[in-house]
Amino acid sequence: MANTNLRFKTNYAVSSKIEPFYKGGKVQISNDEQYIFCTCGSRVNILEISTGKIVHCVEHDDQEDITSFAVSSDDELLVTASRALLLKQWDWRRASCTRSWRAIHTVPVASMTFDSSSTLLATGGCDGTIKLWDVVKQYCTHNLKGSSGVVHLVQFHPDISRLQLFSSSLDCGIRMWDLRSSQCVCVLQSHYSSVTSLSFSADGGTMVSSGRDKICTVWDLNTRQAKRTVPIYEAVEGVVLLPKDADLSQLGVKSKDSHFITAGSKGILRVWHASTARCVYTQKAPSTLSSATGEAEDQDDNPFGLTHLFYLPASHRVATVTAEHNILLYQLPGLTTQQQFVGYSDEVLDVKFLGKNDSHIVVATNSSQLKVFELLTNSCQILFGHTDTVLTLDVFKKGFLFASCAKDRSVRVWQMDSDSGQVCCVAQGTSHTNAVGSISCSRMKASFVATGSQDCTVKVWDLPPDLSSEDICQLTPRTTEKAHDKDVNSVAVSPNDKLLASGSQDRTARLWSLAVDGNISLLGVFRGHRRGIWSVCFSPVDQVLATSSADGTTKLWSLQDFSCLKTFEGHDASVLKCIFVSRGTQLLTSGSDGLVKLWTIKTNECVKTLDAHQDKVWGLHASRKDDKMVTASADSNITVWADVTEAELAEEQAKQEDQILKQQELSNLLHEKKYLKALGLAISLDQPHTALTVIKAIRSGEDRCELLEKTLLKLRVDQKESLLRFCVVWNTNARNCLDAQAVLQVLLTHMPPEELLQYQGARTHLEGLIPYTERHMQRIGRLLQASMFLNYMWQKMRVAGGPTRWDIVRRLSLCGSERDNQLVVFASLIRICMVHCLELLSR
Repeated sequence: MANTNLRFKTNYAVSSKIEPFYKGGKVQISNDEQYIFCTCGSRVNILEISTGKIVHCVEHDDQEDITSFAVSSDDELLVTASRALLLKQWDWRRASCTRSWRAIHTVPVASMTFDSSSTLLATGGCDGTIKLWDVVKQYCTHNLKGSSGVVHLVQFHPDISRLQLFSSSLDCGIRMWDLRSSQCVCVLQSHYSSVTSLSFSADGGTMVSSGRDKICTVWDLNTRQAKRTVPIYEAVEGVVLLPKDADLSQLGVKSKDSHFITAGSKGILRVWHASTARCVYTQKAPSTLSSATGEAEDQDDNPFGLTHLFYLPASHRVATVTAEHNILLYQLPGLTTQQQFVGYSDEVLDVKFLGKNDSHIVVATNSSQLKVFELLTNSCQILFGHTDTVLTLDVFKKGFLFASCAKDRSVRVWQMDSDSGQVCCVAQGTSHTNAVGSISCSRMKASFVATGSQDCTVKVWDLPPDLSSEDICQLTPRTTEKAHDKDVNSVAVSPNDKLLASGSQDRTARLWSLAVDGNISLLGVFRGHRRGIWSVCFSPVDQVLATSSADGTTKLWSLQDFSCLKTFEGHDASVLKCIFVSRGTQLLTSGSDGLVKLWTIKTNECVKTLDAHQDKVWGLHASRKDDKMVTASADSNITVWADVTEAELAEEQAKQEDQILKQQELSNLLHEKKYLKALGLAISLDQPHTALTVIKAIRSGEDRCELLEKTLLKLRVDQKESLLRFCVVWNTNARNCLDAQAVLQVLLTHMPPEELLQYQGARTHLEGLIPYTERHMQRIGRLLQASMFLNYMWQKMRVAGGPTRWDIVRRLSLCGSERDNQLVVFASLIRICMVHCLELLSR
């Protein structure tokens, strides 16, 4: 059973998030090689390479998509173009727009670039024109016409003294513009499809162009003639000329001749000898990548293709961008993978903690690739193996071994190296006849995995004792059982590895016995959900099973008699996942409403609702130490949450202790008649009643007006603002209105109205003071009338030479003579008037 001293969790706070930062479009790396600039809708996100975090973000106010952008060569300026035909210049480190102007283009800008001096900006429009802008003097210097269709590529010659600009449009030619004469001096014709990139040699005399017509052309810029046409046999998206002075023998570079790297639709990097048109190096690709690329070689939207290629000379690295929006950095000369960043994960289907101290997470997205993120740097490993969308994951007890299943009907087991953190596939099995939608690992030791499929069966797969071999082990199912009438959505193994639970779209959950001989037998059926069951989970301490369903409820069931013990209702849509936390005393559930809820089982109470996602929360997992959890959603966001129960409790206790100390200090100050410090302390505590006590103490002494004035005028401006706010509260009560009016009198007398109106919320406070002040004046007016009436009655009924007040009081008890009767009447009138006055005072 759970520890009776266990403290329930009350709250989680977001510790970190992995958000989409690139959804396609242009990518640029800063010249200092520290930042990557990426477009993401109406934003440009700036990613710091060393940490993998988004450190800056600029966004157009009109929410229009950014069509292109450019970063200056000195990394100081960022210029963006949107569909609203606006160009904006940014101080990107401060995320502030320093200048904006209307582009002279009649349609959106498709491409833009800076020259090497960071002075000239070239913009290529969809209207077939190119504009050049002087960003320092802020005017348009050139308007180059002659291109046909969209100008999708503009690039300055790296030698600024040449004043040459190269561009390409739909006619597939490369235009060379002389900026001195604003004329197109020649059109380099070689390609028969879109030209995708240009790369210049260090001396500026050679240029290589790449195109989607599966060729690269080497150009002599002095003669303006093609030196060589190199067939690449794939649509080429990027080309980079390699430096001649670097040792690149590992890439097959054996001479000082020109060599270049290409990236294209096959998803691999290749090195080519420019003079002989021979491929001297081909990057090794994962087996699944090569097979998938072979199938999709003729497709334009190959998900494994590369869309951008960059050379980083300072760090001697190469960066590529894939069609799946992943950014990969390779270290030369061996092209070893150094860093990988996932720009967009699409719909995230499952997530699990992984590694020592849960330092990594493994993520299944709407893709055949698995992604392993290091939480500290957001650097990612991309795992190839499955050939269709990975649906579910599960991790073994120690956290270095995990299993995955996919739509390709296969099961794979992966192992993380505890030292390097590298992950590789160690076992695989294929036996299901339909997509495998659920998987669960053994809990005691890594001995087996259980799977549930859309073929309505449950299978148990035995794992070999040694999974560290280099060869991938082939798994065969130990047993297969027809478990349900519809898809099996979830399976779970009990903590002692003796029971197996399955949940299905047929609205039932079933409990199975995992026998030693390898067979499984049905023990019972849990019935009660009105719709399909999405998740099943065993309690770690009790003989209880939790199920979550599309009917919006989560139920707890007894393993003894299969009866429903509790039902938790609160989600507005399907509950997709449920897990036990706090040693089985609490539940975490996630739903299609984008919410994560924390429940206390004993009270059936929803302790906290966490809202950080905009779509279905498919993934939910708690760390082994039970101090963190991770959620993953269809909105492409992955959120890591930290348990802040202890921190909030400690903070609350610290606040209470601080309040007690300040209250004691306040009492001491009042006793010592240090009213200024006492009033300042009461204001800092934000306690109007305590401040009123100080004001009353000031006004109860001698020279109260002078003392009050002296004290209030020594307050700071923020303290006077708070005091004005307190006066609004005091003024609503007739008993405290005199103190409020006294404070207001000092403030209004010694402060000009202009200064008073500068206070935060001053107008609102004054509007709240006026109606109650008018009501108090009316009450005082009625009291004044009553007192005048009393005085008038006294003057009219007083007899010359009459008795004193004490005589009247003495005779009231006698009531003998006629004179005494008159006094009785007079006393009655006095009593009536006094009662009336007291009524007015109490209002």
